[in-house]
Amino acid sequence: MASIGYARVSTREQNPDGQTDLLSAAGCEKVFVEHASGVLAKRPVLDDALDYLRAGDTLVVTKLDRLGRSVRNLKEVAEGLQARGIGLKALSQGIDTTTPGGRLFFHMLAAIAEFEHDLIVERTQDGLAAARARGRKGGGRFKMTATKARQARAMYDEKTYTVQQIAETFGVSRGTIYRHLAQDARSL
Repeated sequence: MASIGYARVSTREQNPDGQTDLLSAAGCEKVFVEHASGVLAKRPVLDDALDYLRAGDTLVVTKLDRLGRSVRNLKEVAEGLQARGIGLKALSQGIDTTTPGGRLFFHMLAAIAEFEHDLIVERTQDGLAAARARGRKGGGRFKMTATKARQARAMYDEKTYTVQQIAETFGVSRGTIYRHLAQDARSL
C-alpha cells in the first residue's frame, strides 16, 4: 500500500518543485513528473504512473486539475482507479477516495462541475438561437469583399501568382483564398 505522486506542469519553463515538495511531504514513495499541457490526450508519464500503481495503492496529486483534462476525463481516471482498487487523494481539495466521505465529496464536485458546464453550453445555444432569430449569423467577419474575391480569382487564373502571393496581396491567409476559390467553383 504505497502512496504514489503525480505532478504536472504545462511547459518546460514551469518548475514542478512546489508540487513535488508537497507530494514528498505527503509521504509519496515515488513521484512521477510530467511536462505537458493538460489538454493533451497523450500524457505518457501519467500512463506510466497508472501502470505502476497496484491495488491498495493511492495516487496523490496536489490539485485535481493536475490529473484530468476535463471533468469527464477526471471522472474516467477516478473510476478506473476505483475499479482497480486504487485510491485518489487531492491534497489542496482535501479529497481522499479511500474513504466513503471522500468518494462522495469527489462525485459531488464532479457533478457540480458537469452541471456548470451543461449550463454554459445551454446558455450559449440559447444566445445563438436568439441572435439567429434576429437575423444575425455567427462566425467571424468576412475578410474579403466580393470585388476582392473576383480580383483574387483573376490573379489565380492568370497562373503567374502563387496562392501565397495572392494571400499576401490581400492580407489574408492561404486558406481564405482557397475558400473563396472553392466558392467560385461551386457557383459556376
